[in-house]
Amino acid sequence: MSIEINFDGLIGPTHNYAGLSHGNVASEIHQNQPSFPKKGALQGLEKMRSVASLGVPQFFLPPIDKPNFALLRELGFSGTESDMIRDCAAQNPTLLNSVYSAATMWTANAGTVTPSIDSADGKLHFTPANLSRTWHRAFDHTKMHDVMSQIFCDAGRFTIHHALPSPFAISDEGAANHTRLCKSHGHQGLHLFVFGFDPFNRDLAKPKKFPARQSRLASESIVRRHGVQHAMLVQQTPDAIDAGVFHNDVISVGNENVLLMHEHSFLDQPLVVKHVEEFFAQSGGQFFPVEFSDSELPIQDAIDSYFFNSQIVSRPSGNMTLICPQEVEETETAFKCAQRLVEDDCPIDEVQFFDLRQSMNNGGGPACLRLRVVVTEEELSLLDSTYRLDDGKAERLGNWIETHYRDTLTLEALADPALAAESANAQNELKKLLSA
Repeated sequence: MSIEINFDGLIGPTHNYAGLSHGNVASEIHQNQPSFPKKGALQGLEKMRSVASLGVPQFFLPPIDKPNFALLRELGFSGTESDMIRDCAAQNPTLLNSVYSAATMWTANAGTVTPSIDSADGKLHFTPANLSRTWHRAFDHTKMHDVMSQIFCDAGRFTIHHALPSPFAISDEGAANHTRLCKSHGHQGLHLFVFGFDPFNRDLAKPKKFPARQSRLASESIVRRHGVQHAMLVQQTPDAIDAGVFHNDVISVGNENVLLMHEHSFLDQPLVVKHVEEFFAQSGGQFFPVEFSDSELPIQDAIDSYFFNSQIVSRPSGNMTLICPQEVEETETAFKCAQRLVEDDCPIDEVQFFDLRQSMNNGGGPACLRLRVVVTEEELSLLDSTYRLDDGKAERLGNWIETHYRDTLTLEALADPALAAESANAQNELKKLLSA
């Protein structure tokens, strides 16, 4: 028997609104505004607890140590850590913002997973995303490799790859551009890899305003590296990217035999749906494609509400829960779409709304905050349980957040070495908490 487990990123103490993600409209709109790290971390933790209450094994990934002092030294800064912070703040404030980035909270970009049931060698594969198109995130994949190697520690059952090389042509943004569709988690799946550009095809339609982030070459490489047995490579519509859909999980979301999509999600969308239907016909399952027209859900409403960045969770009963940001409830068109799912002949029979405003202001909804991993029960028993959430651990994490996170953080505060010291102390206390 196979089940899906969730890994959510724990929002770090340096969570801020530096507006570093070009093409991510929410991030750019909220640039320079004060952030509320404590509130954000508690909001994320509450979502994790709620998902766990639905019967889904819930794990968390700890924040990465920030600021990245090793990178500052590589870039020529010297002296004490306080010296480097002050010098970087004086010489290049945007660089300082980048090395403080808490963007590892969005684990949909942590990497791409292929379950053992879908791989040629029968092992679970994970490749950290190189995130080479977003400079402030491009140096986090080594830490992600390390923590996933710790959790998936049985090398005989799990292969934790290093990230793909980082040139522009191999830009990889992880599971935010990937969906696995299947009859159930225990059956072989069809993997949809969605790309935005192809470095070897100059004639391919391209966005004009914002950059496409996912390379076709990166997606192809993951398919080869993981030995994915059933895969489709699909192009995202350039117009959607220009509207602010910087990852495909902002305009489509799938789970098992359900695929929710906007009419402008994919190029040649009818053909994409046809191929998926053929896969389900061969595998003996029923497929539920749900397309929302632009008249029913204008693309701007989809982006503003993050309707498609909702999280679909399969409950032990076999039905599904749609976990939406509260912005869906506040957007009339999106709310009606959520209601339609519950009323239609669709496995989704429940909708929940969550306040994730701190993450949403940076362009990250429920689906951005989680990485889905399908494992067998035996594989689950082999995982390092340090990062598995239970009621006791959730309470201890909540107390840790209350103690060590600032209520408010401004960009000006990043120039104060005291923040780095606070962050380091918080990380040390987290290590003690997890080792107790």
